[in-house]
Amino acid sequence: MLEYRRLGRTDLMVSSIMLGTMTWGQQNTEAEGHEQLDYALAQGINFIDTAELYAIPPRAETAGSTERIIGTWLKARGGRDKVIIATKVAGRSGMTWIRDGQNTKLDRANITAAIEGSLMRLQTDYVDLYQLHWPDRAVPMFLDADNVFRSPPPVPDEVPIEETLGVLDDLVKAGKIRHVGLSNETAWGTARFLQASELGRGPRMMSVQNAYNLVNRQYETALAEFAGREQVGLLAYSPLAQGYLTGKYQGGARPPGARTTLFDRGQRYERPRVAEAIDEYLRIAKDFGLDPAQMALAFVTSRSFVTSNIIGATTMVQLRTDIGSLDVTITPEIEKRIDAVHRAYTNPAP
Repeated sequence: MLEYRRLGRTDLMVSSIMLGTMTWGQQNTEAEGHEQLDYALAQGINFIDTAELYAIPPRAETAGSTERIIGTWLKARGGRDKVIIATKVAGRSGMTWIRDGQNTKLDRANITAAIEGSLMRLQTDYVDLYQLHWPDRAVPMFLDADNVFRSPPPVPDEVPIEETLGVLDDLVKAGKIRHVGLSNETAWGTARFLQASELGRGPRMMSVQNAYNLVNRQYETALAEFAGREQVGLLAYSPLAQGYLTGKYQGGARPPGARTTLFDRGQRYERPRVAEAIDEYLRIAKDFGLDPAQMALAFVTSRSFVTSNIIGATTMVQLRTDIGSLDVTITPEIEKRIDAVHRAYTNPAP
């Protein structure tokens, strides 16, 4: 059953399933994006996730296209107050085409340019949740092929957290954003942002959007405690591990039209022991008569530290299946089996 959960310490009650949109403008047309939005809203989903960078994979030709599709839907349908829109400002990168040649640092000039661009494309006056897509400082986004943590060299002109928060504070006061959140963030970074806000340096972070799924439960190690103690919940992305947890890529299969087939971006889920772990999860689903995608999604949604589970689909069949995961209950017996696999194959795809 769809639940509505409080977003951090805000007064916003968001659906436990969030509609992800990163394929719109590349794999999905505007009409298909609108159809997904119509269906999701009819099912009670009120939370939409996007980013200035989308569609994914990132390309100069498609950057901002997803926000534009949401914007045309808002203009055509109205009802801005019925949806909670979350978008993101890209962190430091070499993708200078995101903002007309700027280097995407999380400083005043870049954040200001980013929010103005997002508001224009979304055709709205405000964003409900504005997230930092990834940190400005140098942090390892993912572990390497050996699952070893290696810190990159520090950035010499790193933008201080307090400076970034100051810009966001001005945007909140101007009414352009209501609340702020993090993405691809560490426990240290989350703690520092909260500390700075408590010292009066800017708004409080209300959520963290990180990857979380059956083959990557790293969030549980250090970040999950923030949900209960600080009311900073997880917006879980990649709950199906880019589709790998459906089983469609097992044995090296490459179905026509699938994302890994099209873009060859699934290396994170092709590391040692990932396929073996997925085989075990597929076996659990079969033993309990469950669709493997729905079992994987239901597990994520059922976690106490998850505010909302971000689903994404390129077809309406996939979208209906994903939302149908709300009818699946992770019983103690299923959870015991899942945890046994997790102990045997701990986080093979961080």
